Amino acid sequence: MRSSAQQVGADHQDLTVAGLAAPVEIRRHPAARRLTVRVSPTRRAVIVTMPMRCGLSEANRFLAAHLDWVREHLDKLPAVTPFADGTVIPFRGALHTLRFVGPQRLMKVVEVVATEAGGELHVTGKAEHAARRLKDWLIAEARADLDARVQWHARNLRLRPRRIAVRDQATRWGSCSSNGVLSFSWRLVLAPSLVLDYVAAHEVAHLAEMNHGPRFWELVRMTMPRMEEARLWLRGNGAELHAYDVVS
Repeated sequence: MRSSAQQVGADHQDLTVAGLAAPVEIRRHPAARRLTVRVSPTRRAVIVTMPMRCGLSEANRFLAAHLDWVREHLDKLPAVTPFADGTVIPFRGALHTLRFVGPQRLMKVVEVVATEAGGELHVTGKAEHAARRLKDWLIAEARADLDARVQWHARNLRLRPRRIAVRDQATRWGSCSSNGVLSFSWRLVLAPSLVLDYVAAHEVAHLAEMNHGPRFWELVRMTMPRMEEARLWLRGNGAELHAYDVVS
């Protein structure tokens, strides 16, 4: 396997691997105890994490030994669906057609419009900026929905999150830090509201139980009785949500 490397930083290198149709990132991490590889569904990149003292040649050998696994997971990624005029995307679980309507003085950045054929999202502004404006709007909508549901579940369970963050997380729908910060993927706003609600409840419960033991699941079920329904939806459909994004 031949590869070429370009230094990006002391702990991050990008590789182009012959025969692999995806960028490869080599990351040195002070907490890493061994070499690991994963495929990022949002960035469609292969990420190899290694200990600080590990050499690039060792990372190359490790990746070469796992190329079949990497190719298999890359092949499973859904085809990219770019934000473009006429594209159909899910929004809160319902399919909506994107309409890039150009600059409009009296319209919001995005307006949700009901039609006989189904919902539409009318995105204002110049065409070259419409996809980015749409994504920013979706992130803001996700934040509003998540903030409301986090607060509801926190009151219900008598817990207090420090704050929430909404990001483009590649491997988790949500996470809870030891200091009470809850982080979520903005793509949850594409899923049915039940699913977003479940992930909010899941992370709130971690404020009391930083594990997945019986007590944790008891808390989630207490505040989210339809937990299993939402988990099944995510298991069967969650990967597809990573296909929608701005394409340069």
